[in-house]
Amino acid sequence: MYKRQVEERPAIEAEEEEFEYITAPMPGTFYRAPAPGADPFVEVGDEVRGKSEDYEGDTLCIIEAMKVMNEIKSDFDCQIVEILAENGQRVEYGQRLFKVKRR
Repeated sequence: MYKRQVEERPAIEAEEEEFEYITAPMPGTFYRAPAPGADPFVEVGDEVRGKSEDYEGDTLCIIEAMKVMNEIKSDFDCQIVEILAENGQRVEYGQRLFKVKRR
């Protein structure tokens, strides 16, 4: 039985390798939308456009820090696989916010 668990583990790790995480660049309060009652910036399954020479990247969320609303934008093209933070949740520097698949 133990041997079977060890054999399954590399397959799970290989599956996870195709995903990346977008993390919080600062501590603060995580918001999915620009205002209460507004539509969220992104949903699971959305295709997101990253930064380029002529585009600053799609906004993923806002982190409020010291009463300043900081838009968090994608650095690369990706698809949102999972949203890991809850609206209104306090997040820390480096905390995973989004699980994504690079395009």
